[in-house]
Amino acid sequence: MTADEFRRHGHDLVDWVADYWESVGSLPVRPSDPPGAVAARLPAGPPSEGDGFAGLRADLDEVVLPGMTHWQHPGFFAYFPANTSGPSVLGDLVGAGLGVQGMLWATGPAATEVETVMLDWLAELLDLPARFRSTSTGGGVIQDSASSAALVATLAGLHRAGGGAWRSSGIGGTRYTVFTSTQGHSSIEKAARIAGIGDAGVRQVEVDPATLAMRPSALRAALAADVAAGARPAVVVATIGTTSTTAVDPLSEIGRICQEFGVWLHVDAAYAGAAAVCPELRWSHAGLEHADSYCFDPHKWLLTGFDCDAFWVADREALVAALTVMPEYLRNVATESGAVIDYRDWGVPLGRRFRSLKLWFVLRWYGAAGLRAHIRSGVSLAQRFAAHVAADDRFEIAAPHPFSLVCFRLKAGDAASEALLDRVNATGRFYLTHTRVNGAYVLRLAVGAPQTAESHVDEAWSALATAATEILAEG
Repeated sequence: MTADEFRRHGHDLVDWVADYWESVGSLPVRPSDPPGAVAARLPAGPPSEGDGFAGLRADLDEVVLPGMTHWQHPGFFAYFPANTSGPSVLGDLVGAGLGVQGMLWATGPAATEVETVMLDWLAELLDLPARFRSTSTGGGVIQDSASSAALVATLAGLHRAGGGAWRSSGIGGTRYTVFTSTQGHSSIEKAARIAGIGDAGVRQVEVDPATLAMRPSALRAALAADVAAGARPAVVVATIGTTSTTAVDPLSEIGRICQEFGVWLHVDAAYAGAAAVCPELRWSHAGLEHADSYCFDPHKWLLTGFDCDAFWVADREALVAALTVMPEYLRNVATESGAVIDYRDWGVPLGRRFRSLKLWFVLRWYGAAGLRAHIRSGVSLAQRFAAHVAADDRFEIAAPHPFSLVCFRLKAGDAASEALLDRVNATGRFYLTHTRVNGAYVLRLAVGAPQTAESHVDEAWSALATAATEILAEG
């Protein structure tokens, strides 16, 4: 593809994406085709000769779009949002065009230094503790997801718990353990498996049934029991905004307990961390000064396309010591000088894309004011929806809703609530998901798509209320 061909087809694709954003609200949120339908539209094998761009362009409409779940749809209320935006897409385009391999400072000085500064910018926007800044003992790095952040934090915690011996001898005969609440993300268990701790080493700590947040007294008891049994606690993972209900664990109490036992405290704020760009929502971060590491996903609620997890450590030396491997072919003058950051030592992959470009584009385009407006809009819309639910005596709110997720159910019970979810999702206009809260089947409505407005929230409520009337009448 020549530069002129790239320019011509690139302009066409930018128009295609812009047209998609303008029309996505008119499409069904989810495809109706059965599994295998997209694969059936594709040829059985690769072309023997290149067939140009026209066929590719047509297949976007005929193959890809009919098989899409549209995460940018204004009626997408499932899981958590996975936002993107024009600035983010353009930043990704530039990063892809540059094709930087940013594993070392020497292989991409701009990629490294822009990333360092962007994580410091984010730390300032969220008012994170000073020790997470690159100008202090810690610093930030972009991981692909909060799952990778959980794994890296687990490895750093193991390194600290093992006194460095873990790096050379592995788990060995030591019984290391990891702690999180019963509401903690599944990635914590996966990280324990990958790190060699295994499921048997994961302790799920009880939560308060009203707030669904970790009970500090239960954590203390679990830690003490493991120590008494000869196990070695390595990591505690606290959550700001759990996946099921956005519960917020009490970091101040948890942090003091972790310091008492000498355990690495990782704070997972994958979804709700973005809320801290708004000063009135920073209450959720109270106690974060006790954390050894912290992460949140700009690719969820901060208008930055996947993948982009912002991960900070308070002591970068502990992280680097756990993960550094230096083969001869990577040795270079800049690294040996100790004056640079090599982000290959801050995560699992050696290779790294120039992901900070899209973050840079987003932060510069929206600024603090624009990002706060986006977060406040999501919170306001969620509270609007919660008010609809609270005003209808057939429904009940199932959990606190401080951010932009509302958990609710029909008082008629699990079967009726499940039928309600199925019926509303079947309209094609909305997509909600479910969870269980204290054993009960609960619907989740998560606001976050940039195009979602009051009208979409009100329409979703109208569809839910109408479907509830039908289901309850059917008995």
